[in-house]
Amino acid sequence: METDKMNSNELEVFAITRQLTNLMIDRNIFELNKILDPHFTLTHITGYVQSKAEWLSEIESERMKYYGYEELKTSVKMEGNKGTFVGQNILDARIYGTRNKWRLQQKIQFEKRNEKWIILQSVATTF
Repeated sequence: METDKMNSNELEVFAITRQLTNLMIDRNIFELNKILDPHFTLTHITGYVQSKAEWLSEIESERMKYYGYEELKTSVKMEGNKGTFVGQNILDARIYGTRNKWRLQQKIQFEKRNEKWIILQSVATTF
């Protein structure tokens, strides 16, 4: 993505998606909690919709362990105080005992509240 052609809101949304992934890798539940909406859900590639509390618990216990990622393709669309990020990554993760380099596409919904972007929802699919 050419960041020199992005406006400040797009740059902020792009930055928070990277922050999200790095916080997952770092198992930083405290900071993840700050950027995720209380009603945040993560839809896995299996179609399972997981609550914020359950997902953070899985990260904390390392039932879901994230090691690294390679960003392949990203886009951001803005509509007022809402944004949608779509990113394709190779995500190195161990999920319930199986480690793999997952080819994931994440569609992440954002909303700006009190000058801060909050992540509302993330839906993962393979590509």
